[in-house]
Amino acid sequence: MRVRQPLTDLENEVMQAVWDGGTCTVEAVHRIVSRKRNLKEATVRTLLRRLEQKGYLRHESDGRAYAYRAVEPARSLAARAVRQIIDRFCRGSVEELVSGMVEAKVLKKDEIGELERFVRGRR
Repeated sequence: MRVRQPLTDLENEVMQAVWDGGTCTVEAVHRIVSRKRNLKEATVRTLLRRLEQKGYLRHESDGRAYAYRAVEPARSLAARAVRQIIDRFCRGSVEELVSGMVEAKVLKKDEIGELERFVRGRR
């Protein structure tokens, strides 16, 4: 899958609304995003169109309205972004990334324990 342009903070909020809602109309996304930001519905429509052009969303016609849905779940997008970080900064080594996170105290002890249990369960 090709690398997409990164999301702005506002685009991320719009994507979060779509991820949480599954398939969403412009009105539904506007209702959610406008709780925190003073945006016009037309602005949300433009953002959704831009996110579709960037490859994050798809739309289907629902009468005269468009219903938008994410191309992939947030978790998959995050996993691909982490893979890019691993490849660019850690010479492709997942171990180097995780050990760096532990040394830099990015991961708390309970998170390390959870990660350990998850990995053991996958073996």
